[in-house]
Amino acid sequence: MAEHRHHWVRAARRSARADARAKLDLPPVLAVVNADRRLRGPYTAVGSILRATVPDALARCPEAVAGHDIELLSTTPELRDLVPATRETLTSLAVPKERTRFYSALRTLRIAHGLVEFLEEYLRALGAGPQTLVVDDAHRADPTDGEFLAVLLRRIDPALLTVVVTTGTEPLERPAGPGRETLPDALAAHCAVLDPPDREPAPGSGAVAPLGRAALGRAHVAADGLGDDAAELAAYLALPADERARLHDLRRAELETAGEFSLRLGAIAWHAEHGSDPSGVGADTLRQALDHCMDLGYYHAVVDLGERGRRLVTHESNPTHWWAFTTKMTTSFAALGLADRALPLYEEARALSTSPEVHMQAAYATAMLHTRHFEAGRRDHQVARGWVNQAIAFARWHPDPKEREARVVFNRNGLALIEVHQGRPAAALALLDGCIDRLDETLEPHEHALHRSVLRYNRAQVHAALGHHAEAVADYTAVIECDPNYAEYHFDRGMLWRDLGEPERALADYEHAIRLSPPFPEAYFNRADVLAELGDTEAAVADFGYVLRLDPEFDDARVNRASLLLDAGAYDLARADILAGLERTPKSARLLCLKGQLLSAEEDLAAAAEAFSEALAVDPGYAEAWALLGGLRYQEGDLDGAGSHLAQAAELSAEPGIRFNLAVVHHDAGRYGEAVRLLDEVVDATEDVDARLQRARCLIGLDRTEAAKADLLVCLEADAGAADQVYALMPELAGS
Repeated sequence: MAEHRHHWVRAARRSARADARAKLDLPPVLAVVNADRRLRGPYTAVGSILRATVPDALARCPEAVAGHDIELLSTTPELRDLVPATRETLTSLAVPKERTRFYSALRTLRIAHGLVEFLEEYLRALGAGPQTLVVDDAHRADPTDGEFLAVLLRRIDPALLTVVVTTGTEPLERPAGPGRETLPDALAAHCAVLDPPDREPAPGSGAVAPLGRAALGRAHVAADGLGDDAAELAAYLALPADERARLHDLRRAELETAGEFSLRLGAIAWHAEHGSDPSGVGADTLRQALDHCMDLGYYHAVVDLGERGRRLVTHESNPTHWWAFTTKMTTSFAALGLADRALPLYEEARALSTSPEVHMQAAYATAMLHTRHFEAGRRDHQVARGWVNQAIAFARWHPDPKEREARVVFNRNGLALIEVHQGRPAAALALLDGCIDRLDETLEPHEHALHRSVLRYNRAQVHAALGHHAEAVADYTAVIECDPNYAEYHFDRGMLWRDLGEPERALADYEHAIRLSPPFPEAYFNRADVLAELGDTEAAVADFGYVLRLDPEFDDARVNRASLLLDAGAYDLARADILAGLERTPKSARLLCLKGQLLSAEEDLAAAAEAFSEALAVDPGYAEAWALLGGLRYQEGDLDGAGSHLAQAAELSAEPGIRFNLAVVHHDAGRYGEAVRLLDEVVDATEDVDARLQRARCLIGLDRTEAAKADLLVCLEADAGAADQVYALMPELAGS
């Protein structure tokens, strides 16, 4: 159980929560914010925190503001006048009609981590000792705020900040999507729970005079519907409909004078949809909020806004808004892993609309459901092909030649994806080549820049899959030149450089990706692997540790760190990682092997053998376990056992190190010919000096002195450090 560093106050009534919070012994208060999404939509709480802290942070720690500008500007649009945007991409700059790429649903998790790190930097710069952050009404928070609070509760240093979260007593939302940081889990793990008794209303207080009841109703509107007083809500509902609408109109106008855009995502939209013109001003306001949230990847909010918008307009009354609400909902469902909820809406659109544009978009999106978004067992790439061909057919009827070509190419790009999924990368490559050529011939260089970069990026991936390394590098480089701030391009090119045996170039690309994005664990994990390959163990261990701060369930990071610590002789630290890993995945063959290596290093050979055997019980085909068990038998002087286990490992893996070790066993057992055969394979694959030295020893045993001399001369030329071992073999060479 994690230490209870924070507080969770639960009560049905806000007044009871406030009373209980006031009695807590807390550090000075940094901010008290309300998280109710009705106020400002996504990041309601975050925006309030940032509006209170960023102006001061600009004076105290401007580097923290600059380093987290993406997180600050994405969540709090009012900061645009204070914080310059230094890392815009073609995605963030695309005009609406050219927006063909949307953010991953995981982007909000990256933003949450960046926001926590910004707060840490600011609080250290503030230097005022521990502070308290109070977040009220978190049970009504948008999932973006819930995710941020979950990360904050887990990661924030308690010496900097105590967090107090207040909620109602109802079960908390567990939003759909790929993110694993949920508010209910974080509250349960990191908070001391306080359940104060709710204060019962005074007897007779439910009877309100007519004038008093009207005042209560007006108060509900003036509070933007945030209250939880049942009498107030009842009074609001008792108002005449035209009076309610008038009050909403007045409050909307009042809020609009503040000029704060985030209010348009929450309170202003709510007042507009309940005002005197819900299908006009209301729908327009919801549409503006919908587009903003869609562009930034706030998909839960898009679904909410889309559902509300579809209650205000129909296909007949406002087909443009109706289709925007519908199609952006469906795209959001797919992004959140709820593809089944998208399909009926596309079927409805096809039944209601005769617009070629609607049918084209619905056909393409349905194809993507079948080839990409449905669960693996339900995907049908041939059905997807039929839908995307229909989308291409509709695209050909657009009256404008440039837009017609852009639409055809967009849909043929989808056809290329289906070709990849059907195992035909060469056909996908031909399609992408044609798409790029057609847009280059038809459009001006600045037109549809985003989609053209996506096409080049997709072609780079296909080239890489086909082993066309030079072409893949050229395409990745081209998209980076036209969209230099898009982190994923650098990340993917880094992976290609790694595959090509260019670790320094891979490292440079991973570092670019890290600088250009809110924190995401995969970039640090890959950088750590490259740093380890380059011999910088300390930096690699630090990166793996940071990965685990971002994602404690990133098991490969824990395993890789344990391996590095073990190699470095930091046995206590390695043991902690190994035991923590085995607690999560007790049947991990790799972790069991690391446990055996640790025990072997501590000279507990019997326990080490048991760990290796346990790994083989989990995975009899795990070559490393056979090799380690063979090494242990060799250490014990059991050449037959060592040879048997290493031979089994060599059958399962082409790893040169395994063949080298088996050759050593054969040499020590006097089987020089078998050893030379294995070492020939190792030298051909690696040109390794140690393998040549070992082969020379075996050749001497076979009386093949000239071949042994040749190996020793190559060793001297390749590595002056091998001289002592070469000269040590000279007497044996002369004696033979």
